[in-house]
Amino acid sequence: MSQRTSVPVSPPHPTESPRDQYLKVYEEEHARTMRVLRAYPKEEAELRPHPKSKTARELAWMFVFEQGAVEKALTTGFDWANPSPAPEAPSSFDAILSAFEKGHKHVAGLISSLRDDELFETVSFPTGPGRISDMPKIQFLRLMLHDQIHHRGQFSIYLRMAEGKVPAIYGPSADERWF
Repeated sequence: MSQRTSVPVSPPHPTESPRDQYLKVYEEEHARTMRVLRAYPKEEAELRPHPKSKTARELAWMFVFEQGAVEKALTTGFDWANPSPAPEAPSSFDAILSAFEKGHKHVAGLISSLRDDELFETVSFPTGPGRISDMPKIQFLRLMLHDQIHHRGQFSIYLRMAEGKVPAIYGPSADERWF
């Protein structure tokens, strides 16, 4: 029989700023993503489940690449008339994990330094084929975080295909049971 305990629930404090609320979720999701990435067998970095798919290494690099997009949105903004090419993924899976950790700390610092009113300034970003729209920075941050969650879900499938153990993400997995 399992032991019952109480889980403390900490809803946002009414005086907690939108920035601090976002940062709390950003930290939680980053930790989940790192658990999935760390569980991946590095010797399977070139796994490509389908010819149209990225390799596991390239997919892992998406997390770092998107942090760069967040940094750009929060600092200089985007020049869609002259977009920069995406940087190539390093050949080392460890280098990708290190860059993701470093980028996470940098982006968290950028967000921490923003005033709440700055979160509602706009940034231009593609919102469909041939369409660029202005959106509040806080909405862009959420979009990027949701995209990280999406790519983490993809990556968990790669992890399973590579015979790695899928950690619990939002609940137990076949490899990390809770009961």
